[in-house]
Amino acid sequence: MTDPQNNLAHKSIALIIGAGDDTGSAIARAFAKDGHHVCVVRRPRHIEKLHSLAANIEMDGGSASAHGLDARDADAMGALIKEIETTLGPINVTVFNIGANVRFSLTETTPRVFRKVWEMACYAGFLTAHCVAPKMIERGRGTIIFTGATASVRGSSGYSAFASAKHGLRALAQSCARELGPKGIHVSHCIIDGMIDSTFIRENVPNVDALREADKLLTPASIGSEYVRLSHQPRDAWTFELDLRPYGETW
Repeated sequence: MTDPQNNLAHKSIALIIGAGDDTGSAIARAFAKDGHHVCVVRRPRHIEKLHSLAANIEMDGGSASAHGLDARDADAMGALIKEIETTLGPINVTVFNIGANVRFSLTETTPRVFRKVWEMACYAGFLTAHCVAPKMIERGRGTIIFTGATASVRGSSGYSAFASAKHGLRALAQSCARELGPKGIHVSHCIIDGMIDSTFIRENVPNVDALREADKLLTPASIGSEYVRLSHQPRDAWTFELDLRPYGETW
């Protein structure tokens, strides 16, 4: 695995905030195959999983480094961005992919839970954009992609905390797009509207094999491919909001 202290000076960095076991990892692999050095980021307690992901990416011919970070920590976020830009290369693509999906009734949602979900799914998105934007503005180019969800546009029963945070992230993305677009930075918000073929779904949905066979689950690899495609769009035809769903998903 690549050591971030080796001053490798890669020509392009893809920063993946929230490189989880399924979708985040697939997004990282997709950008590695696209020729980027990928910096995979997750909470420090998952650092061993990050090292394993980075090692697997390199075994497949890519380039990657693992970085433990609490994305809600403003100082730590700023320090990480500075370290990457100084020792590895320019961050040309940033993906904010933290989920924080929880389900509690309104009366069971404690103030602590509500605040934590907002910090993870919205505030951390602000910190990510806030820290990566200055260098992108200097260079006049870059891509920032925010991962949304069904809750970004529809607050369902039991999701007051998650929907509030995801609605906020979508509004943040809209503001960023309008501010940064004229400066050459492509900002996109991707609504993942449907079940993803993830560990959680495989463990909790009884008919998951049939759904997969019928192509009724979003696959992490397909999501990753769409994110890469977004990063290559010409600036005269940028997509701001992309809605991804399997063909059988109910609108």
